[in-house]
Amino acid sequence: MELQLALDLVNIPEAKDVVKEVAPYIDIVEIGTPVVINEGLRAVKEIKDEFPSLKVLADLKIMDAGGYEVMKASEAGADIITVLGVSDDSTIKGAVDEARKQNKKIMVDMINVKDIAARAAEIDNLGVDYICVHSGYDHQADGKNSFEDLATIKRVVKQAKTAIAGGIKLQTLPEVISAQPDLVIVGGGITGAEDKQAVAAQMQQLIKG
Repeated sequence: MELQLALDLVNIPEAKDVVKEVAPYIDIVEIGTPVVINEGLRAVKEIKDEFPSLKVLADLKIMDAGGYEVMKASEAGADIITVLGVSDDSTIKGAVDEARKQNKKIMVDMINVKDIAARAAEIDNLGVDYICVHSGYDHQADGKNSFEDLATIKRVVKQAKTAIAGGIKLQTLPEVISAQPDLVIVGGGITGAEDKQAVAAQMQQLIKG
């Protein structure tokens, strides 16, 4: 099981400061969609250059032009790139094909997918590396979480690894771990903590334990 830090509401210098604090305790650093919109793929490149031992995920939430966008993110140094589960199969296939060429990985984000089980089974057959259940900011405001969805995809997914994101905090982490995802994605649960390093260290201990 791995721990991914999601950086959403930061600029590049702030991102570097946060990663510096917690780098020993995380496996993957995610450059979130808001950062990519504000700073461009330069954010991915700068974080990868500064922290070469960490894997970097570019949360592009690709919806179209899968191959091209994966190529651009790969050039910037991303190790993992996200594509939306609601996008067309041809978009996901294009992303996967390009990722194979570049020796990168594809994560499909299931945000807003209506029939999680059926779609996860279809996507699993397209050769993606991760399938992620995700309660977005707007979902969390409505009190939703992804635990049920994780159990659903764990039942149907045979090849891809599974990931969970959205509102995970130190106190809810044991429940997440018991559902056995391959990857746990934490944003505000670390970045909003007073002592980021201590929280990240505790999370890593729980996950690796």
